[in-house]
Amino acid sequence: MSNDFDLDLSFDEETVEPDLSGIDAATLAREITKLPIALREVATRLLLENRTMSDVSQTLAIRQSELVTRLHRAKHAIAESLGL
Repeated sequence: MSNDFDLDLSFDEETVEPDLSGIDAATLAREITKLPIALREVATRLLLENRTMSDVSQTLAIRQSELVTRLHRAKHAIAESLGL
């Protein structure tokens, strides 16, 4: 049996994700270092290394739903820190 897995994830349509696309890589990396470790690991792998959610959830041994939650929190913390 394969260790690969994907979960169907649903998103609340009312949840607004901060747009971090205008932030340069150096600023994003700096802001990620300020995050708590659980958020930092997720943000680094997904936002800087551009790894897949499936890969990151397996690497960190967490469910994809938890990964999505951590990414959401990381993005909001970064946006708040930058005043976006």
